[in-house]
Amino acid sequence: MTFRAPVRDLAFALRHVAGFERLADAFPEADADTVDAVLEAAGLFASEVLAPINRAGDLTGARLENGVVRTAPGFAEAYKAFAEGGWTSLAAAPEHGGQGLPKTLEIAVLEMVQAANMAFGLCPMLSLGAIEALAHHGSERQKRLYLPRLVSGEWTGTMNLTEPQAGSDLGALTTLATPDDDGGYTLSGQKIFITWGDHDVADNILHLVLARTPGAPAGVKGISLFLAPKVLVDDSGSLGAANAVRVGGLEHKLGIHGSPTCVMLYEGAKAELVGELGQGLAHMFTMMNAARLQVGAQGVAIAERAYQQALDFSLERTQGRSAWTGAYPSRLFDHPDIRKTLVLMKARIEAARGVCLSTAVAADLANHAATEAERAAARLREELLTPIAKAWSTDIGVEVASQGVQVHGGMGFIEETGAAQHYRDARITPIYEGANGIQAIDLVGRKLMLGEGQAIGDLMDDMRDTLEALEAAGGALGGLALRFQAALDGASAATAWLIERRARAMPDALAGATAYLRLLGDTVGGWMLAKGALAEPVGLRLALARVYAETVLATVPGQVAGVTAGAGDLEAVTPEALGAH
Repeated sequence: MTFRAPVRDLAFALRHVAGFERLADAFPEADADTVDAVLEAAGLFASEVLAPINRAGDLTGARLENGVVRTAPGFAEAYKAFAEGGWTSLAAAPEHGGQGLPKTLEIAVLEMVQAANMAFGLCPMLSLGAIEALAHHGSERQKRLYLPRLVSGEWTGTMNLTEPQAGSDLGALTTLATPDDDGGYTLSGQKIFITWGDHDVADNILHLVLARTPGAPAGVKGISLFLAPKVLVDDSGSLGAANAVRVGGLEHKLGIHGSPTCVMLYEGAKAELVGELGQGLAHMFTMMNAARLQVGAQGVAIAERAYQQALDFSLERTQGRSAWTGAYPSRLFDHPDIRKTLVLMKARIEAARGVCLSTAVAADLANHAATEAERAAARLREELLTPIAKAWSTDIGVEVASQGVQVHGGMGFIEETGAAQHYRDARITPIYEGANGIQAIDLVGRKLMLGEGQAIGDLMDDMRDTLEALEAAGGALGGLALRFQAALDGASAATAWLIERRARAMPDALAGATAYLRLLGDTVGGWMLAKGALAEPVGLRLALARVYAETVLATVPGQVAGVTAGAGDLEAVTPEALGAH
């Protein structure tokens, strides 16, 4: 099955759904011709270089040989071509060797990279997060020494948070950073689940590591951020001796086999402080928030890849008699149930794509809009949408990949077809970079009251503006408005209940958090498709919006009960009642 980069769909989403035109003043160089050229070139690279080695990455995987990680066949050559193509530098600042283009365009490019080869795409994704963290919190020396090499792709970056006893609870981490005699630190400890923690595709790896210093307060207030290179670097940028950091093992994973996920052992490794002591978690969140949006785009990407394979299979496989023509044998595509499944898969992809790109536009505006008022409003929108972009889009990725297996039938359960790989690869995305339950807690516990409720209020107002446009258009769009209005009313009711309960009964609010994120994501996804239908009110865009409205938006009013059920029944349930011994 071949991969076709969704260049046209991305261009449509940027221009007609996400509001990319709002970036014109801040990024005059990102005109239509430039955007089209970047998307076309990235799509070509993804289709011709990355997609062909995706299957080998899954079958062969990364391997640890004599303490050195060897990547899957073709990965090192592909990474060299990726770096030489300047793909890591798209949105980086020109003073560090970057092209200064919008982050939104970077997200669009990375979606194609991840769809073509998710295991490969994780490497530059982590480097981009390291660039973000050092650009915001690094010293001038660190920016001079490390950023140009990360931006060029000459070196790569990692994010070291998790420890065996400390998963999402970072306050429990124990890795120790002890001051040395040269103004630096030595790191001692173990980190697990470190994506691309070691490899053979670049000359050096810059590890960003959370650790605590001797005597630091317990919990998250005692955490600081440190940089430890795999190979030591002098003040001229030249490589020296190996640092005291090594790979303790490779994780054996359900999917993304081509991505080396490492146990990292720091055994007195030389390191330097990034930013301020005690502010490590805040500094790392700069990297994590960028990564969360990129993981949301991964959800879209793997859904796109699974959908394309399912569509191709449905056109090749014959089975039964066509309900429309009576022809026998009939293509799978000519069965209404299969066709509806494919249309809904496509609709969910376009909805999630719109959510992620809209979040990216808000992020660009938060940093580059002309006035402080515009930047503040955009920042509220970015913060509100980020947990939805990450969690809802990755749930969509798993659902669409599962539907892809279903369209294949028994052939989907057989590894040789490749459909199973997409499902296995997709399953990690709701877990890493903050599990989706944590995203829901963040949405309800913090994001709903951003700006004293202004963020969610502004979002609801913007969605109702689109509802009015649908109603004014009439016809098929007017019919779409009925479902969208009911969903908006349901979202408003659930939001009001949560705001009231979080003020005096937080267990009730948190018990409904995951259901609320799903409800709000479904509604915002419908908004994205409605904007697409308004821009192109005939043909596919209208069909996608209508099928989504009748299949997904129609369920939103019923989802309110799942949000507002409260925690009373949960509090009464004991482990023994659930079968624990």
